[in-house]
Amino acid sequence: MDSESAVTTCYRHPKVESHVRCTRCERYICPDCMRDAAVGHQCVECVREGARSVRQARTAFGGRISTVPLVTYILIGLNVLAYVAEVARPAVVDRFEMLGRGLVGPDGGHYVWQAAYPAAFHAEGVVDGEWYRLLTSAFLHLPPTGGSFGILHIVMNMVSLWNIGRVVEAQLGRVRYLALYLLSALGGSVLVLLIAPDTPTLGASGAIFGLGAAYYVMARRLGADMATVNRFMAGLLLWLVISAGLTSWQGHLGGLLAGSLVTVAYAYAPRDRRRPFVQAGACVTLLALLVVLALARVAELNV
Repeated sequence: MDSESAVTTCYRHPKVESHVRCTRCERYICPDCMRDAAVGHQCVECVREGARSVRQARTAFGGRISTVPLVTYILIGLNVLAYVAEVARPAVVDRFEMLGRGLVGPDGGHYVWQAAYPAAFHAEGVVDGEWYRLLTSAFLHLPPTGGSFGILHIVMNMVSLWNIGRVVEAQLGRVRYLALYLLSALGGSVLVLLIAPDTPTLGASGAIFGLGAAYYVMARRLGADMATVNRFMAGLLLWLVISAGLTSWQGHLGGLLAGSLVTVAYAYAPRDRRRPFVQAGACVTLLALLVVLALARVAELNV
């Protein structure tokens, strides 16, 4: 037999001589294309095909397992960048705080339209159609009056977000965690709108209290040491009491309630193929409820 006809080459690199076969597809592969397998070596394509057929590990609540709390990093970064923008340009606060000063006129009465008090008053905030404030307010921490509380506010919130956000994100996965955070922030804003619509409010506290509620619900579901969990929750409630005179307690409570509802749906959804649909449905239902409540309240204020 001709020696040249017996030469075998890699199926991906025809110019490279090879004498090793992929244990799965039996094609010849060169050292660059070899991937270690349980027995022998496999080619790149077979390894990729095998990875697709392997079921990816999930957390107890259905999220994808990840060792890097990427969403928490991004949220902290957005809050810090927003604070820098506030310090550099204080007018940002007036533009993005949740309700502004648009519901109470100079005489203490409630007004919505500019025509009600044209000389010295103009409607602002959500009642003036600026719905984005319900979420953007959760990323700001510097009051319009400035002062040292701004830096204390964001430091306390970001430390809390760092400590609890990493734990919650690791358990829920990135998508569920982000949905929880945003719905908690929105829930805090909507409760402020319902109870104290003339109170300017800002900060990530509502969303963080939603994460605190999630931490508690998940610990109960997983059978964790509740003594440790209860100490953590006591610290969270202490922060609620301390900050009640400085920021909106309504926002804290709203975030706590929204976070609790979302996490109960996450934790107690059936552990089968229905789980992602049940969890997503709960989030969409809560979002719809918050939107309806906000619309109804603004319509009432506009009367």
